[in-house]
Amino acid sequence: MAAALLESAWQYLITNFSDFQLACFGSFIIHESVFFLSGLPFIFLEKAGWLSKYKIQAKTNSSAAQGKCISRLLLYHFGVNLPVMIVSYPVFKLMGMRSTLPLPSWKVVFGQIIFYFIVEDFVFYWGHRILHTKWLYQNVHSVHHEYATPFGLTSEYAHPAEILFLGFATIVGPALTGPHLMTLWLWMVLRVLETVEAHCGYHFPWSPSNFIPLYGGAYFHDYHHRLLFTKSGNYSSTFTYMDWIFGTDKGFRNLEAIKKAES
Repeated sequence: MAAALLESAWQYLITNFSDFQLACFGSFIIHESVFFLSGLPFIFLEKAGWLSKYKIQAKTNSSAAQGKCISRLLLYHFGVNLPVMIVSYPVFKLMGMRSTLPLPSWKVVFGQIIFYFIVEDFVFYWGHRILHTKWLYQNVHSVHHEYATPFGLTSEYAHPAEILFLGFATIVGPALTGPHLMTLWLWMVLRVLETVEAHCGYHFPWSPSNFIPLYGGAYFHDYHHRLLFTKSGNYSSTFTYMDWIFGTDKGFRNLEAIKKAES
């Protein structure tokens, strides 16, 4: 029943909109909707002081800082993200992306999404670590670190050069497999929700890191924003195994051990 409804809805989309419209403008609309709908509530939580017992840092952001973040995001999304989606369309078509029926099976979708997470984690880790070298941090990555106390929307607040550089980590997996557009949309939604949660500034009892092994989440990434660029560590994207393998989470693990011993 659910599969039939999904295919019917997809038939409507591909009948009424071109492949280009769906891949570029459809993707952009989905991204903006998921990003702002998931990220905006954390501004109101911080401002109202609700659920403050779950807030990782006691510090809060001013209304001016929050407003600056939103205005810059809109500028970057329309001035960088959308043009990149349009320019990337021929590349993804060349790589085999399709929007036609039949839709891929859940096994294919699941397998590809897992592959994308693995590839993204690897590429993002090294790209992020490179951005913490002195020159690149001072001239590019420091924009993202303007917010030492992150909130959901700061996840995509970054220098345009960083948007392009680290954005490659998100698209390299799909570019290698040539996915169905539906799979690409699902991957984009999951990636947006993950990065918003990692920057939300709250560690809830229902946070994914409490249930999913090796998942980083807000508590892991918040440590990264609090420290100076030369000492931060915790460079991973979704999962933490890259930091563990290369020892760049030692500071975080030592701090957690001290807290545990004192409690």
